Amino acid sequence: MNSAQRRLNRTVLALLAVVVLGLAVTAALAGTAQTGTAQVSATQLWARIQENLAAAPIPGTNTSWWSVAVLALLVLLAVLLVWWIIAQGRGRSSYVARQASGAGDTTVDTAVAGQLIKDALANNTAALSCSVTSWRARGVVGGVALKISVQARRGASPADLTAEVEHLVRGLDALLGSQIPVLVHIRAGTRTKFGRAGRVL
Repeated sequence: MNSAQRRLNRTVLALLAVVVLGLAVTAALAGTAQTGTAQVSATQLWARIQENLAAAPIPGTNTSWWSVAVLALLVLLAVLLVWWIIAQGRGRSSYVARQASGAGDTTVDTAVAGQLIKDALANNTAALSCSVTSWRARGVVGGVALKISVQARRGASPADLTAEVEHLVRGLDALLGSQIPVLVHIRAGTRTKFGRAGRVL
C-alpha cells in the first residue's frame, strides 16, 4: 500500500467514523428522551424537511431541487466508494527485479522469489506457512520492495525465525545481484501465542 492509499483509507475511515458517531449520538438522545418529546421532535423535523423541499421546486414539476441534490450526492458517494474499492490493491508489483539491456529486459517474477523462500522454509519446523508479495516503492533502487509474512508455530522463537528469513534474504540478494528492501512480518494468531514482530531489512 502506498502513501496515497493510506491517506485515502484514513480519510474514508474518518468519515465513516463521524457518520457512525453521529448516528450513535442521535440514537442515544432518542433513547433517553421521553416518548412524547421524541415523537414531537420527529414530527417537527419531518415537517421542516417538507417545508424546505416545497420551498425549492423545479419549475413545471413537483420535484424539489433538494431532492435532485440529495440524489446527486448519493450517486457521487456511490462513485467514490466504487473508486475506493477499485483503488485497493494498487501498488502491488508482479516482479521483484528488472534489468534492462540492449538485448531486452530481464524480469524476475515475485512468484519465483516466493517459491524459493517457501521451499527454503519447508523443512523449518518453526514456520507453519509463508507468503511473499512485492510492492512498488518510491526512493528505493529498482522501485520495488518485498514483504515476507511468516506464520510461526506455537512456541517458536520469533528472533530465530527472523534470523533464518534474513539469511534467506541475503541469499536472494546474491541470486538477483542487487539488494531489495524487505519487510519481514512474523504473524501471530489463533495458531501462535507470541506477539507480532516485524523487521525491515
